[in-house]
Amino acid sequence: MTAPDPAKAAPAGSFAPLRQTTFAVLWAATVLGNTGSFMRDVASSWLVTDLGAGPAAVSLIQAAGTLPVFLLAIPAGVLSDILDRRRFLIAVQLLLASVSITLMALSYLGLMTVSSLVALTFVGGIGAALMAPTWQAIVPELVAARDLKSAVALNSLGINIARSIGPAMGGLLLASFGAATTYGMDVASYVIVIAALLWWRRPAGAGDVLSEQFLGAFRAGLRYARASRDLHIVLLRAAVFFVCSSAVWALLPLVARNLLGGDAGFYGILLGAVGAGAILGALALPRLRARLDADGLMLGAAMVTALATASLAFAPPQWAAPVILLLLGAAWITALTTLNGTAQAILPNWVRGRALAVYLTVFNGAMALGSLGWGTVAEAIGVPATLLAGAASLILAALLLHRVKLPVGEADLVPSNHWPEPLTAGPVEHDRGPVLILIEYRVAQENRAPFLHMLTRLSQERRRDGAYAWGVTEDAADPECVMEWFMVESWAEHLRQHRRVSHADADLQGGVLRFHMGPGTPAVRHFLGLGAGQA
Repeated sequence: MTAPDPAKAAPAGSFAPLRQTTFAVLWAATVLGNTGSFMRDVASSWLVTDLGAGPAAVSLIQAAGTLPVFLLAIPAGVLSDILDRRRFLIAVQLLLASVSITLMALSYLGLMTVSSLVALTFVGGIGAALMAPTWQAIVPELVAARDLKSAVALNSLGINIARSIGPAMGGLLLASFGAATTYGMDVASYVIVIAALLWWRRPAGAGDVLSEQFLGAFRAGLRYARASRDLHIVLLRAAVFFVCSSAVWALLPLVARNLLGGDAGFYGILLGAVGAGAILGALALPRLRARLDADGLMLGAAMVTALATASLAFAPPQWAAPVILLLLGAAWITALTTLNGTAQAILPNWVRGRALAVYLTVFNGAMALGSLGWGTVAEAIGVPATLLAGAASLILAALLLHRVKLPVGEADLVPSNHWPEPLTAGPVEHDRGPVLILIEYRVAQENRAPFLHMLTRLSQERRRDGAYAWGVTEDAADPECVMEWFMVESWAEHLRQHRRVSHADADLQGGVLRFHMGPGTPAVRHFLGLGAGQA
């Protein structure tokens, strides 16, 4: 009997990743850094109401923080896959610290305006856009493969610990000492995060002649996103949920101030209640997962979110509002963790940063679009009616999309490395292209339909791993001779394709090969494009 693969062994427990020192240090630093960010966000959200802004301007602050992630997350994901992630994170932390230093100075000098607040919030959103995919992509570097899901869950828990502490501390500091002090605490949190990143001795990556350049990596990431049906389902479910549920987040400052009659400290308590609810929800998730699948969790999260949103529309007593926000936080973390965990489970490592960036783009684009939309609606019909409309849309969308099932994410995406090296007459320059690959099968007429069905499934794998065109033809003189062809942009990209094929893809290819009647394996040929100078 062979020994079990430690990478596939059962995880030691939900908190097992914290036994690994590097992960624990960076996780703790991230919690402190996110706490400071939430304190900054509370100060900015409340400060815009002090400047006399209406619902549209308040929602604009929310949109300014999320819109850059929508615009820049995919380029940031590319950078996270091709740059030194540690140095990249340090540079982003310095950018974010400079934003908070500027906010602190403007607040201290009494020079803050709505336009400057929106502009600096937008720059801070740029930093968040650059940082988010990279933080997620480094997790597999910090923990054993068996602890990856637990590490992802711990990251979500850490964010919500910060969400429970940061807003409350931010509200208290804002009410007691003013915005400048609150922003100053955020600056201090960045110092801690930078120190932790400087302490981390990330192993230097070995030189790779097939390393990707920015534009090529960008195109490869988009090709994967276009070809992955499982990712499309996750993105659709996420987009609809976050557009509908963003009403409560966009209007919460006005709910706290105008509907509930609270001050900055009360607003911080409400956000802290969201974080506390998220922590409770994260702790309850293992039991919920034992009873409900991902689709059941998403349906439940949508219903609870809609109930909390509608309840706030009726201006409940101040003591009841934190209870409602507790429920909202639990539902929110359930939806976030379910969608993010599903996305992580269906992505291979080679494109993880870029594909997660696509997910973050959809998430933040939906939040930004929803914030702007619900803010505009609130200007026209008022905050309470807008909250009720948001709750109704969320319930309707959840019921309709419950039929669109989330992928299970159990495929083995580890590279199989089973493709043989291409046969060439001599060395081929890596930038030569395009490359046409031909695979010749012999298939009996009675097996044509199931073969083409299986081959169509295989075409999705070809496109995900780098092909920009694919097709299948038959020989007019010999119908049993079927030719599959696909094209990639360069010889280097085709060699990368050899590395990207997973065990799940190998199983799919094995299903295609079962229909091949010829001796041995199908013949594979590679054709290189000829430019004018190569004729």
